[in-house]
Amino acid sequence: MKEVSINSIEKAINKIDNLDDEGLGRISETYALSQQTLLGYIMSASVEYKNEQLEGLLIYYYCLISEAFAQEQVVLNQITDDDIDAFEEPFFEMLDEYFDKEDEDIIHDFTQQSELIRFMMMEITTKDEDGTSLDNDTATQLFIVTAAMITLMSRAIKE
Repeated sequence: MKEVSINSIEKAINKIDNLDDEGLGRISETYALSQQTLLGYIMSASVEYKNEQLEGLLIYYYCLISEAFAQEQVVLNQITDDDIDAFEEPFFEMLDEYFDKEDEDIIHDFTQQSELIRFMMMEITTKDEDGTSLDNDTATQLFIVTAAMITLMSRAIKE
């Protein structure tokens, strides 16, 4: 399994953060159409958590993480409902163990995308340029959902 590098993450950030509204709309649509089942799954989290702020964050990070995989020049198989169903129970068991032991190796081993997970850990704990930060609930929810997304995408890499 190929791991997304820091270089690919940096290229993705540079690309996504420098798009105008029209470009952001196009890339969002492209990535939305490429993995409709995955996008539906992750977007349901904002409803499940009853957190509207999460919706915009999830769209942004979905595009950014998708672009990081693209920068790494990997192709993803379609993620299906069956893939998600098979993934959920082991994922939530891993999260319980991770939050219980606070051992990052647990999540790195499960996701097999250490750099993307480290990036998301920094994103949820670092203040924005304007000094604002996410509240604890939103930060935790964003981390859980993006870790799920990263894991599902990693498992979908075509060999």
